[in-house]
Amino acid sequence: MTSVYSYQKSWGVLKKVWETLVETLVEDYAIIMRRDPAAKNWLEVLFLYPGPQAIILYRIAHLLHNLDIVFLPRFISHLARFLTGIEIHPGAVIGKGVFIDHGMGVVIGETAVVGDYCLLYQGVTLGGTGKETGKRHPTLGSNVTVGAGAKILGNINIGDRVRVGAITVVLKDVPSNSTVVGIPGRIIPNRDKECLNYK
Repeated sequence: MTSVYSYQKSWGVLKKVWETLVETLVEDYAIIMRRDPAAKNWLEVLFLYPGPQAIILYRIAHLLHNLDIVFLPRFISHLARFLTGIEIHPGAVIGKGVFIDHGMGVVIGETAVVGDYCLLYQGVTLGGTGKETGKRHPTLGSNVTVGAGAKILGNINIGDRVRVGAITVVLKDVPSNSTVVGIPGRIIPNRDKECLNYK
C-alpha cells in the first residue's frame, strides 16, 4: 500500500516540473518580444509564430519522452511538424529562451543539444552524418546564432556566442566567440569585440 508521504513526494516533484516548464515557456516568449521588432503583442506571437508553437509542443513531447512514454511524444512531434514545418525530436534537449525565427524546414535531431538563448533561422539542420551511433547530433552552446539554411552535422560542439553564417555546412567543432562561414565551414576572425548575450 502506498503511503501518504509517497503521494506528497510525487506531487512535490510534479509541481516542481510544472513550475519549471511554465518558467521556461515564459522565457521562450519573453525573448521573442525582446529580439523581434515585428512582434507587436503576445497574442500575435502565440497564434502566428510557428517557432514558439513548435517549442511549446516540443516541451510537452520532451516531458513525455523523459517519462519513457513511447508513441505519444513522437506523435506530438509529428503533429508539430505538420502544423509548423519545424521538426524537433522529443529526445533533443533545448534550453530556455531559444527562438526559431520563421522556422520552416528546421530539423533538430534526437541527440542534439541547444543551449540557452540560441537563435535559429529557417532551414537550419542540426543533424547526424549517418555514420555514428549513440550521440550523433551537434551540441550548441548558449547565445549561438545559426543563419538560414545552415547545416551543423555530427557529434560536434559549437561554443558559446558563435555565429554560423547562412548556408554554412559545419562538420567540425567551433570554439566560443567565433564566426564560421562557407562550405565546409571555416572560422573567420572576429574584428568586433561585441559579445552576443541575449539574456
